[in-house]
Amino acid sequence: MAKIKLEREKCIGCGSCQALCPKYFELIDDGKSHIKEATKQDIEELEVEKIECAESAAEACPSQCIHIEK
Repeated sequence: MAKIKLEREKCIGCGSCQALCPKYFELIDDGKSHIKEATKQDIEELEVEKIECAESAAEACPSQCIHIEK
């Protein structure tokens, strides 16, 4: 299993993660990214079978707030 982590306090709300990986990311009411199916908190985590597009989202993130643990 892999884990996607999102440090929401570092997020600038640019939307690149949502554009590249709408399967896992969405912008919510506060203008910041959120991992779908994760509990909203300062550092969100989601265990997944396949990383898929999340790695591209992490690489494209200008604030480097998305991390992938394999």
